[in-house]
Amino acid sequence: MIVSKYFIGLEVKKKIYLKVNTDLTASPQVLFWFEQMNQPPIPDKKIWWQCQTLMMEGFTNIVEHAHKNLPIETPIEIEAVRLDQYIEIRIFSHGEPFDLEQQLQQTSEFEQNDGERGRGLKIMSIIADKLSYEPTVDNRYCLFISKCY
Repeated sequence: MIVSKYFIGLEVKKKIYLKVNTDLTASPQVLFWFEQMNQPPIPDKKIWWQCQTLMMEGFTNIVEHAHKNLPIETPIEIEAVRLDQYIEIRIFSHGEPFDLEQQLQQTSEFEQNDGERGRGLKIMSIIADKLSYEPTVDNRYCLFISKCY
C-alpha cells in the first residue's frame, strides 16, 4: 500500500485498498468496496454521489483507455483515503503515458460534446477538486482524484 507524504499532520479517518482485474464487470465490486468511505455518512448526499461518480468514471477510464490493450489479468490497484474534509482516490494503472491536461483542453465543453468519448474526463474535471494522471516511481501511472466534503 502506498503511504502518501500528504497525510503527514492530517487525521486519516479511513484508508482502504482494493486490487481488481482490468474488467468492467468488477464495477459493482469497486462501488461496493468504496461504500466504506461513507461511514459515517457524509452529510451532503450530493457530495457522496459525486464521489461515487468520480470513482466509477476513474475506474472505467482506466479499464477502457489505459488498459485497453492489456490482458484482463492486468491488476488495477485502488486506494481511497478519507480525511477531515475531503476524500482522495488513487487508481494505479499499467497503461501508456497519457496527458490528462492536454486531453481536457482538446475535448469540447461538456454541453457541446454529444459524442461519448471524453465526456467522462470532462465530468471528472468538473466535479473533482483536484484531478491528475502522473507517472509513479514504479513505472505505473496514478489517476489522482480529490473531492472536498
